Amino acid sequence: MSLEIVTVPCLSDNYAYVLHNATTGETAVVDVPEAAPLKQVLNDRGWTLTDILITHHHYDHIDGVEDLRGPGVRVIGAAADAHRLPPLDLAVEQGSDLIVCGEAVQVFGTPGHTIGHVSFYFPDTGAAFTADTLMAMGCGRLFEGTPDMMWASLSALMALPPETTICSGHEYTAANARFAMTIEPDNPDLISRVQQITQARADNRPTVPSKLADEIATNPFLRANVPTLKAALGMEHADDVAVFAEIRRRKDNF
Repeated sequence: MSLEIVTVPCLSDNYAYVLHNATTGETAVVDVPEAAPLKQVLNDRGWTLTDILITHHHYDHIDGVEDLRGPGVRVIGAAADAHRLPPLDLAVEQGSDLIVCGEAVQVFGTPGHTIGHVSFYFPDTGAAFTADTLMAMGCGRLFEGTPDMMWASLSALMALPPETTICSGHEYTAANARFAMTIEPDNPDLISRVQQITQARADNRPTVPSKLADEIATNPFLRANVPTLKAALGMEHADDVAVFAEIRRRKDNF
């Protein structure tokens, strides 16, 4: 049975996610930029929070944890980042065995944006919570990691089933799309997606979650291994990491 997922806008451009198992009554939240919008969702639906999952230590993903945490709520985050996260009830790492809302969850170590960033994949539901590693039409800045790290993290996520729903952490998609068009202006999948994104934002609709297949077809950071993109950058003979690093450099200066 798939979990119900509610996308919750927070702060100015963040997203958190509420997951609910209607059979067991368990409810989890992924990241807590602020508590109030999440409390509203829980209250409106009559759901009782059981778990909080944290992807990384940046304030706009953890600031509301203590306000949302209550008796019996399990807080889960990366063991490598435990020293700079809210107190954890369960510290996890790549390959940890984890059950959330009655579903087995795969923990991915996805360093790059930060060293301790983790992503959570719910295979039965078909959703991956990638926060600031894999974003809609983009990826996070390399504040702590290296291009090698981030490319390895993205490559691991790209290996998930193409129909996987990618639940990322920010409404950056329109800006990311404008940048993507500078890399592959003739990509027909990208042109079509930009039109969809433009319309969604004009209607004040969120552009996340997204499908992994769409990211692979249009997100330049996932396409550093594509020969046509390499050719467009004049890097036909460069390795994938070097191409990724060049795309990230261009985005940082965009």
